Amino acid sequence: MSLKVFDLQCEHAHVFEGWFASADAYESQKAQGLLCCPVCNTSNVKRKVSAARLNVGHLKRERLEGGREPVPDTVRSAAPEAVMASGPEGAELARIQAEIIQHVRKVLKEAENVGSNFAEESRRIHYGEAEQRPIRGVATPEEQQELTEEGIAVMAIPDFLDDDRLQ
Repeated sequence: MSLKVFDLQCEHAHVFEGWFASADAYESQKAQGLLCCPVCNTSNVKRKVSAARLNVGHLKRERLEGGREPVPDTVRSAAPEAVMASGPEGAELARIQAEIIQHVRKVLKEAENVGSNFAEESRRIHYGEAEQRPIRGVATPEEQQELTEEGIAVMAIPDFLDDDRLQ
């Protein structure tokens, strides 16, 4: 099965990739609210215009073997977004996003996994009933909302950033 890789962007201009079985799978996940930005966790995500890419490496080999003119490895469309994303600002944005993702993964690795007891343990720490320490775990959207209303700072992290969940 070949996967479709789409460039996605959230309402806060964070750019990231999404891998889907098909364009229909992307549309279905978007309609169900399953897509979210890995940086800020917003679900207001749109598909960016992507540059067309063609695999033409075989043409280079043919030229070397038979004398044809080479064709660049990547043929891109002239879409303004594609040009902007490949410029210095796009490269800097990609570097910053990569650093953020690496930092989040490091924080997750160092945090204690309390599993489904996340809401309860967060409260115990917040109210001084348990040792102050970094924790991670699972909470329902309702539990997340309640914690926020109590003044307890929580942040949803997409599963793909948690290396333990990928194993």
